[in-house]
Amino acid sequence: MSTSKSLPRTLDAWVQLLGKLPLPIEQQQHLRLRRILADSRKTWREIAEAIESSPSFALQVLREANQSNNSLSDPAESVETALSRLGLSRCEALLNQAPALPESEIPLAFRQILLISQHASQQARGLFGARLARLWNELHGCSLLFLAPIWPLLCAHPQLLEAWEQRVLLKGERPAAVEKDLLGVSLIQLCVKLSERWRLPEWIVRGYRLLERDRRQLVKALHIARDNEHPLHQQQMLDEDTPLRHWLTQPSNCVLLANGLAVSAHHAWDTAHSLRWQRLTGLYLQIPLSELQQEVHQHAVSSARLIHDAALWHPAQALIWPWDAHRLKPAVTTAPPPKRDDLAAWRQHCARLLADPSSFANVPQLTACARDALQACGLKRVLLMLADRHHTRLQTQQQVGIDASAASLSLDPTQSQVLKRLLSEPGQLRMTPSNIAQFSALLPGNLKALFPSEHLLLRSLASNGRVVMLVVADQGGQPLNDVSLQAFGKTVQCIERALGCFSRRGR
Repeated sequence: MSTSKSLPRTLDAWVQLLGKLPLPIEQQQHLRLRRILADSRKTWREIAEAIESSPSFALQVLREANQSNNSLSDPAESVETALSRLGLSRCEALLNQAPALPESEIPLAFRQILLISQHASQQARGLFGARLARLWNELHGCSLLFLAPIWPLLCAHPQLLEAWEQRVLLKGERPAAVEKDLLGVSLIQLCVKLSERWRLPEWIVRGYRLLERDRRQLVKALHIARDNEHPLHQQQMLDEDTPLRHWLTQPSNCVLLANGLAVSAHHAWDTAHSLRWQRLTGLYLQIPLSELQQEVHQHAVSSARLIHDAALWHPAQALIWPWDAHRLKPAVTTAPPPKRDDLAAWRQHCARLLADPSSFANVPQLTACARDALQACGLKRVLLMLADRHHTRLQTQQQVGIDASAASLSLDPTQSQVLKRLLSEPGQLRMTPSNIAQFSALLPGNLKALFPSEHLLLRSLASNGRVVMLVVADQGGQPLNDVSLQAFGKTVQCIERALGCFSRRGR
C-alpha cells in the first residue's frame, strides 16, 4: 500500500506524506461501524467503544475533531469527547471516506502495529485503570493511540518493520542509527511532529517530547528503578529528589509505561529493554518486580484473548515457551538448494532467454522470464530495475518475494556510490556479514528496507556495452547456497544474451 515512489529523507517530507494518509479498515469491521453509527439506540459511550475497537478509525475521528476545532483551547482527550464534538453525521462521513479492504489486502506490518497498540491499551487498563478511575477515558484512548504516528508509516511502507526487527532486535544495532539509515530522520522526531500536527491529546505529545528533548528525568527514574529489591531505599531516593517524585507520579506517564511494556515485549519478555520498562512500572506502582511481572503477564493473556488473528504475533504466545526463547531467530543456516522440479523450470526459462532470434515481443516479457528464472534457481526475493539512457534513474521492472511497494520504486544512482559503480560497468557485489558494514551505508535506505539481509547479491547487466539493468536478489536473508550461486551466475549470462538478441530484433 505504497503512496510514493521512494522513501522521503527529510522530516517535512515524511510529515507531508503521512499527515493525511488514509488508513484502511477491514471490511467486516467497516460494516459493523456503519451499523452502530446508524443505530439511534446506542449511547455515546457505546458508540465510542465501538470506534475504539477499530484503532485506525479512532485515530481519524480524534484527528478530525482536533484539527477542525482549532478555536477550542484544548484538544479532545478521548474518542468519546471527539465524537460529541463531531456528531454522528460527521463521523459517518469520515467512515465513508476510509478505505474498506479485505483483511488480506491490509499490510501485515500495519495490522501488527495495531495489535501492539491494543496490547498497550490492555496493559494500561489492567495496571492503572483502578488508580486513574476518574481519568479512565483519557488513559484508555491515549494508550491506544500513542503509537498512532507510526501507523501510517507502516501502512505505506510495511517492509520497514521487518528491517527494523532484523537490525535492532536481532543484531543489536542502535535504533537511532537504524532510523537514520532507513528513514533519514529520527523516528521520535517524526512522532512528535505528527502528534503535534494532528493535535493528539496532551498525554501523547508529552510522552514523545520527553523521549525527544528531556530524557534526564527518565534516566534518573530508571536508575532508581534498578534497585527494585530495596523499596525503602527507592523511596528515600525519590524523597531526596522532589521534582523527580512529582514527575514520576504524573498520570500521563502511564501511557508511556503501557506502550513501553507492549513494544518491548514484542521481541521477548527477558530482554534488558523489557526489564527496564518493567522496573520503571514497578517503581511507579510501588510494587515488587515479581508482582509486577505477574500482573503484566496476566494482562497480556487477557489482551490475546480479545485479539484473534493467527497471522499476527502476540507476546502472550511466548509465555508458554522457555524463558530465554525469542521469537526472532537470526538466519544462520544456509538456504536449501532448489528442488529438481525448480531446476527443470529454470532450464526452460534459460533456454527461452538464449533463443536467437529473440522470442520476446517487449521488455516486460523478457524481464518477466528473467525474474522467473532467478526465482526458479532458488532466489526468494528478486528485484529487477531498468536504468535510463543517462543512468540518472533506476526504475523497478519486475519483482517477486518483496513488498508490493517495490513496484513503484525509483532510485537516483547518483546518491549511492555502490549504484554509481555498478552502473559504470557490468559488475557484481555479494554482500556478506564480513563486508556489510562497508557497503550497507552506501546503499539507498528504501532498497535496504526491501532486503533486510546480510546475504545479498547486486549485479549490473549490460547490452551493447552499456549497463541497462540492475538485479538485486537474496534467499530470504539466509546465507546463499552454492547451487543457487552458480545458477545465478549462469542466469545473468543468459539474461545478458537475451538483452543482446532483443536489441537486434528486426535488423
